[in-house]
Amino acid sequence: MLREPESRGLPSPQAAGEQHGGQDGETVALTVSQELSIKEGLGAMREGAAEPAPTRQGARTLAAKALARRRAYRRLNRTVAEVVQFLLVKDKKKSPVTRFEMVKYVVGDLKDLFPEIIARAAEHLRYVFGFELKQLDRKHHTYILIHKLKPLEEEEDLGGDGPRLGLLMMILGLIYMKGNSVREAQVWDMLRRLGVLPSKYHFLFGYPKRLIMEEFVQQRYLNYRRVPHTNPLEYEFSWGPRSSLEISKMKVLGFVARLHKKEPQHWTVQYREALADEADRARAEASMRARVRARASARAGLHH
Repeated sequence: MLREPESRGLPSPQAAGEQHGGQDGETVALTVSQELSIKEGLGAMREGAAEPAPTRQGARTLAAKALARRRAYRRLNRTVAEVVQFLLVKDKKKSPVTRFEMVKYVVGDLKDLFPEIIARAAEHLRYVFGFELKQLDRKHHTYILIHKLKPLEEEEDLGGDGPRLGLLMMILGLIYMKGNSVREAQVWDMLRRLGVLPSKYHFLFGYPKRLIMEEFVQQRYLNYRRVPHTNPLEYEFSWGPRSSLEISKMKVLGFVARLHKKEPQHWTVQYREALADEADRARAEASMRARVRARASARAGLHH
């Protein structure tokens, strides 16, 4: 839902995000330390550009530093996804997990970044899979997962299935932040970034691709259609009519914002669109209430 920022908020940088008024972000927010690192890198690049004649060696040094930062981000994001999967697998046996185990089997030489890694893993678990990560013992750093009965207000729409709803919200968020449609390949890539292989069995989702194609699409939460004039053939996803009825754009934007640890207003274009959607929904609801009252009054008049 998760490695690198993409256009309009999810998950890798593109110029298109700026053209549409969105701002780069990650499916899980950059921490302050990462943001400072990026700002320092950008500052270094600007300073280099201000020099009248930067040396070839200086340019190579800047490029090497930028590449090193990107690799570090990718590794950190990959480790977060691996910690999430490790915790989910351990939870199947209801076994508490210690920090020692996570460092030994997953985190490795990134142990100095453990507080950041576990915080981001907790965000994944909460908003995507519907679990709360709780620390049982601060002395020994022992953790357990608690399933949240109501991870989101709309949970009842999918029969109370938090993980499935989290997956759907991730897809709807990706679609919304990308301009209301995304290529099929982008959805499968997002799943891989979550550590979920589309065609491989997952104990929370079953076969994720089958869940999406046979349930989310068939139940009209998602539309799936061919992209015209593509060779080889490509397909895209967009919001289905059921999602438009049951899940507001503001709620999806709020979901994305929580993952980024930002306010919904951070994405100005999407926020304005969500506000307009809220106004339309309010008008439609008021109109329906007025019709119901009118029919009730008419029936009451017939009985008198």
